[in-house]
Amino acid sequence: MSDPVEALRPALEAGAAEMGLALTELQLDQLLIYLAELDKWNHAYNLSAVRDVRAMVSRHLLDSLSVLQTLRELNPASAIDVGTGGGLPGIPLAIMLPECQFTLLDSAGKKTRFLFHVVTKLGLENVRVENRRVESFQPKTLYPVVLSRAFASLADMTSNCFHLLAPKGVFLAMKGQYPAQELAEIEATYRIVSTHKLNVPETEGERHLVVLQPLERA
Repeated sequence: MSDPVEALRPALEAGAAEMGLALTELQLDQLLIYLAELDKWNHAYNLSAVRDVRAMVSRHLLDSLSVLQTLRELNPASAIDVGTGGGLPGIPLAIMLPECQFTLLDSAGKKTRFLFHVVTKLGLENVRVENRRVESFQPKTLYPVVLSRAFASLADMTSNCFHLLAPKGVFLAMKGQYPAQELAEIEATYRIVSTHKLNVPETEGERHLVVLQPLERA
């Protein structure tokens, strides 16, 4: 592990503690190894618009972990991270929830090549990588949780990913400001299970998590 990234261990540990999360040494090690690989590959593969590895601690790792408590409460056997890009939030969440089987879906080959590499390097047996468009992915088993922080709108997320959702399953949408207008656009077909204002240390702007369920499946 590179020294510049290893030097970020105290910041990661302190930020997680501020969010009420206790990280084991193994989890810290895996998160920092992932961060080092993301930073290294980012120069050639353009995995993230964030170029400062120090900023990646809050904007990527802690931001991903901000939904961990909700996932723990849901306790799903599996979850899919749609439009995962460089593995966010899927990789950090998979590190923290080894009992949950994660599918990381992205249509960009260069990004899934990175994901295959980092999943192997970290020995994450609970992660499956799929390089395809969401519309063409037809899993044999549907997911109790469909998660994303990549979709432009809740309408797009719910319509494009509906075929992935198991009966009684929920969408977890990570957003910036509270998406009142987007929620109004889907209120006829979806109910809000819960909303959470996320507090991510060292991150400017608002962050929210919206949990949605189709009305006909509620």
